[in-house]
Amino acid sequence: MGRISSNQIIALIMAAFSVAYLIGAYNIPAFPIPRPIDSDLIPKVLGFSMLVLSVILFFQRDKGEERDAAAQDTEETARHRRRVIEVLVTIVAVGVYAAVLRSAGFVLASALLVGGLAWFYGFRRIFWNIGVSIGVPLALYLIMTRGMDIFLPPGILPI
Repeated sequence: MGRISSNQIIALIMAAFSVAYLIGAYNIPAFPIPRPIDSDLIPKVLGFSMLVLSVILFFQRDKGEERDAAAQDTEETARHRRRVIEVLVTIVAVGVYAAVLRSAGFVLASALLVGGLAWFYGFRRIFWNIGVSIGVPLALYLIMTRGMDIFLPPGILPI
């Protein structure tokens, strides 16, 4: 049995977080009036999705496993440093997102978060990035507010 990889460590942390998130999702009280989609559905789907993705990440192989040890150690140190920076930037971005969500609104805050993180992680196809980062939050906003009667902050946009 080999050494535990950084993917496996991140996967274990994600799995622990998703289990804690699912425990919280199962403690969300149900509406007194029966509804086809209750307030706990989306948190449960997100929690199970994250748990499945963490299992997939755990069994995913690192790309540089076959290289010689010296080159692999140097690459692994640089890759580890980059991953730490990526995690910290993502945590800060989500914190800023949570702080401005109410005032900026769901669509604008989500578009900036998705577009900014996609650019940070190296997705440079600008038109696709803009389309997805605006289209997905807008579609989610309309589905949740118009179709499911879930309140999301509109913020400064006249939606």
